Amino acid sequence: MEGHFRSPFVHYLPGLLPVESENAHFQVILPKKWASEYYKPICLHMAGTGDHYFWRRRQLIAKPLLKEAGISSILLENPFYGLRKPKDQVRSVLHNVSDIFVMGGCLIMESLVLFHWCERQGLGPLGVTGMSMGGHMASLAATNWPKPLALVPCLSWSTASGVFTEGVISGAINWEMLKNQFQSDEIYKATLQKMVSIIEDDAFRAGQQFAKTFEQSIEKMKESPQELQSSKSTLISEETKETVLQKLNSEADKYDKTEVNVGGLFRLSVPNLSKLRLINVDDRNVMMQSLNEIKSSTKHSVQKMNWREHEALHFMRGIMDECTHLRNFSVPVDTSLIVSVCARDDGYVPREGVTDLTDIWPGAEVRYLEAGHVSAFLLHQKFFRTAIIDAFNRLRNKYMFKM
Repeated sequence: MEGHFRSPFVHYLPGLLPVESENAHFQVILPKKWASEYYKPICLHMAGTGDHYFWRRRQLIAKPLLKEAGISSILLENPFYGLRKPKDQVRSVLHNVSDIFVMGGCLIMESLVLFHWCERQGLGPLGVTGMSMGGHMASLAATNWPKPLALVPCLSWSTASGVFTEGVISGAINWEMLKNQFQSDEIYKATLQKMVSIIEDDAFRAGQQFAKTFEQSIEKMKESPQELQSSKSTLISEETKETVLQKLNSEADKYDKTEVNVGGLFRLSVPNLSKLRLINVDDRNVMMQSLNEIKSSTKHSVQKMNWREHEALHFMRGIMDECTHLRNFSVPVDTSLIVSVCARDDGYVPREGVTDLTDIWPGAEVRYLEAGHVSAFLLHQKFFRTAIIDAFNRLRNKYMFKM
């Protein structure tokens, strides 16, 4: 079956989604006859990067899963993908980095719609899975469901920040453009420097702080260049946050207040950030080498110099960590029903220096494949399906669903 509905995201955060993405499209794969009247398991499948439409998930996961274990499936189309792709978007190349956050917000809300719909149709128990980006979206969706849920995130981890700042996909972001934007906008740069000074010269934490309090951050950017220039001579350490906040709104008329709302982080109401375009970059050695130097440096002075030089990268990582790190979301109701599948040699999803998934979700199981990110997807579909089946079996056995 196929269906569609208007995304709740449009209601809660109007104006952030392209018109083409406002309707959520999905497919449902069901058996002609259920083996049991009381046990009708169904799993929601989130799409990974570049997974447009439904055919790939339907053929590789959903149909075999139904045949092997009697587990039905719902395939949800990502915003900006397939039937929901904006007309001016080329393939999977999102126009804005912020579109990734919008996509996550949409999928969380849309998954709740589908879970409630399944319950009304008498389907259950429920589960959610996905690969790569889809795996992380599945994790986010599970954190918002107030009942036991089988969760199988595949080829993802505890945060998506490293994917876009350290992993292979980081080469798809035009960091030079972002750096130039920071350098060219004195108001934005000075505001960032204040935030960095307030938070102990840590641009990464400044990004987190920006994401937490972006509405106040937007207001700070309204401060006039003259005030910013004069404030440079004042040590920020002598000012409290309250003092800084009292200087706001000096040139509020220069900004469109209709865009400074709860969704302000995601669109043009944040200068420069949402204008960052994703492009294909073949050579990212210079940027990555600089990042590695920062990581390996033990001298504070050298580290601070590189930190300032690439504050855009760290600031972006802080924002993405704040918006995607699973520690910032609720813990699923029953973590024993979580089976995470990872590739040991995954170059797309770094796990070094990142919070371990089991630290965030005690009781969750992590299974490893001796493969890389792409080879795991191409060669080990059976392994992923087995993990889904095992998670549903745990759910059935633990909560005594009748057979």
